[in-house]
Amino acid sequence: MVRVIEGPTRIPVPGGKLIDEHVGRVNSGDEEISIAHMTAPPGWQEPAQTPSFTEYTVVLRGSVLVEHGGGVVEVAAGQSVVTSPGEKVRYSAGPDGAEYVAVCLPAFAPETAGRD
Repeated sequence: MVRVIEGPTRIPVPGGKLIDEHVGRVNSGDEEISIAHMTAPPGWQEPAQTPSFTEYTVVLRGSVLVEHGGGVVEVAAGQSVVTSPGEKVRYSAGPDGAEYVAVCLPAFAPETAGRD
């Protein structure tokens, strides 16, 4: 069945980051996958988390820093990063902020993010 989703739902979060969920539990009722467009200002960071989902991140502008057990990687515009379930990670924006798309399988839910 074809479904047209008219637009995203903005999900409020602290720290100046904007989350516009296109597909997922909030906007479309999908539990299998979530797709969200994120915009984070310079200096934004979130708490460490150990999610129970795989997260695929495509950086469109700026850069995203991903802190993990092996160190920190900077993912620049045009690059992507994949994090695995059960892996402790912490995301932050680079010095110019970041614009990116995050895809989570299964869909993101606060209770499955495993935030510290």
